[in-house]
Amino acid sequence: MSSSNHTAAIEQIYAQHHSWLYGWLKGKLHDACDAADVAHDTFLRILAARNAAQIREPRDYLATVARGLVIDRYRRRAIEAAYLQTLAARPEATAISEEDRALIIETLVAVDKALAVLGARTELIFKLSQIDGLTYQQIAAQLKVSLTTVKKHMIRAFTECALIMAQH
Repeated sequence: MSSSNHTAAIEQIYAQHHSWLYGWLKGKLHDACDAADVAHDTFLRILAARNAAQIREPRDYLATVARGLVIDRYRRRAIEAAYLQTLAARPEATAISEEDRALIIETLVAVDKALAVLGARTELIFKLSQIDGLTYQQIAAQLKVSLTTVKKHMIRAFTECALIMAQH
């Protein structure tokens, strides 16, 4: 699709549906600023996708993209809150710059997404090991699986995390 066709399609969708999307998001999020941010991000996603002229049901498409962005936003906020809670629980005060804090949270969000894609069992095994501090043998006993199974899932999780870290 040519750039001008794509841009024209985006402009048309924006003109016809931005107000609706913003209102829909405002009703879901109960916050005008968050609704405006997600609506903006929704159109950025569509702009980057380069498929605007192929969208047949713009409201359904916009709602689907926006729902995903809202889920990402809640996931990010939950991760950020857990990170800040962990920092606050540390015995000594840790001074972290805003830039480092943003990078850490961005990495945690990426790892969370990577683990979710790997499946529930791999995510659970990884969290039992890395967050709860269980040994592989303890995880195997708790989940009633073999030690080899635990190792296999940990290799998958660490591999995915390493790929994420290489991108950041």
